[in-house]
Amino acid sequence: MMRPANIVTSVADILAGIAISGILSSGFVTPWISILLLAASTACLYGGGIVFNDVFDAELDKIERPERAIPSGLISLQNAATFGTLLLSGGIVLAALNSFTSGVLALLVAVFALLYNKFGKHHSFFGPLNMGLCRGFNLLLGLSIVPAMLYSHYYLAIIPVVYIFSITMTSRGEVHGGHAKNLYIAAFLYAIVIFAIAYFAYANDRLLWSLLFLVPFTFMIFKPLLKAINQPVGKNIGAAVKAGVISLILMDAAWAVTFDALILAFVIAALLPLSLWLSKLFAVT
Repeated sequence: MMRPANIVTSVADILAGIAISGILSSGFVTPWISILLLAASTACLYGGGIVFNDVFDAELDKIERPERAIPSGLISLQNAATFGTLLLSGGIVLAALNSFTSGVLALLVAVFALLYNKFGKHHSFFGPLNMGLCRGFNLLLGLSIVPAMLYSHYYLAIIPVVYIFSITMTSRGEVHGGHAKNLYIAAFLYAIVIFAIAYFAYANDRLLWSLLFLVPFTFMIFKPLLKAINQPVGKNIGAAVKAGVISLILMDAAWAVTFDALILAFVIAALLPLSLWLSKLFAVT
């Protein structure tokens, strides 16, 4: 129900934000407690958001996805709502234990997740934007390990917003099939994201290292997307969405190496096999 493979990608976002903050290369002692608090926070926030996705979609899932936990009877609607509330609350508290700023960002993630699940998903533009903002705030949540860095690097959150916007827009057709037009737009937005990261890597004189992760990232997202463009049926679109979500790990690794955190970049990339393995056991979308 909590989409474990997706939760791994949210942890990768946090690690990317930490890499951008520069705290690991500052010469100070590694703040392991803060890292663990923020990683646990995002896991709870993402899990809670996904649980509420199923809570709000319970009636629709009886028709479209009866195998999900609530319509199949594995968990009651009331218990699922309680579980989701505990997860979101826990995510906010864990972040607040790190700092007030982190707590505020976690609260924003929770609020926007609920807004998406209740209202946003039903709007063709604001829905994808809403979901993108959740990921953008999640990157900033990792960056908040050094609150002062938010003032100088907040704009980087635009990149995951654009990327998740494109994935969410694509996912509109994963049940009944979609239109190639949306997929072409997604391809264009993917290209913008790739070139944006490459630009920052070039500006920081880390382009070659960044390509180590950007090249497989590009291959991983475009291969299923091109197939979906040729045949925009539900199965192909679902595969494109799944690849887009999981490949976030490689994008986060590219962010890390761009900001001179090479070791952390490889640590983030090492989460990819775990996410892929979990995606075979549990649903991603």
